[in-house]
Amino acid sequence: MTLTLLPIEGVGEIAEGDELATLFADAAQAQGTPVLDGDCIVITQKVVSKAEGRIVALDHDDPAAKVALVESESVRVLRRRGDLLITETSHGFVCANAGIDLSNVDAGTAALLPVAPDRSAHHIRQAFEARHGVRVAVIVSDTFGRAWRNGLTDVAIGASGLRVVLDLRGQPDANGRELAVTEVAIADEIAGAADLVMGKSSGIPAAIVRGLAPSWFGESRAADLIRPPAMDLFR
Repeated sequence: MTLTLLPIEGVGEIAEGDELATLFADAAQAQGTPVLDGDCIVITQKVVSKAEGRIVALDHDDPAAKVALVESESVRVLRRRGDLLITETSHGFVCANAGIDLSNVDAGTAALLPVAPDRSAHHIRQAFEARHGVRVAVIVSDTFGRAWRNGLTDVAIGASGLRVVLDLRGQPDANGRELAVTEVAIADEIAGAADLVMGKSSGIPAAIVRGLAPSWFGESRAADLIRPPAMDLFR
């Protein structure tokens, strides 16, 4: 299998109410890499939040205001260390500061997570098909830290048209042994791969991932990636 990663450039600033499918389809066409059937479009959370009006006022120099905003976007605070809070959001995500982002937004504002990222991904996927005649999968990605490991990586917080977890349990490995616990977070791996061509400071809001196995497409949600609390040994 060969995967191709194509950044979508030249989109410009996103405003509330923008139809992201049209912006990305037009930009991809203009740069000579039109979106094709079977592509997966990975879109950063920030532009989805901007299009959905999830930008709020916040004084970046007011720590108390930041903490209050984080707490308002959380269902519980799991850890506190200085001005860093590890919280659980209403979506079920466990992440730093409720996923609130102060980077790549106007001064005095903050970006909140989309209210329903899976729904956002599904809307964009449907718009690609209805407006542009292409059948794609869509991932809404965000940058998360990881327990036990340094560094950040992008993961899927919203998905549509993709089997987000590839369940290999019961299948033989290369030596013929039956796999007992292997479930691959395909959507997270795709999100992380796409970020390699989007970057954190380049202003590229989306990428095309081309060449995915047809068996990876299907109906599931990024919410399926969240481990239930009863199975989480660390909460």
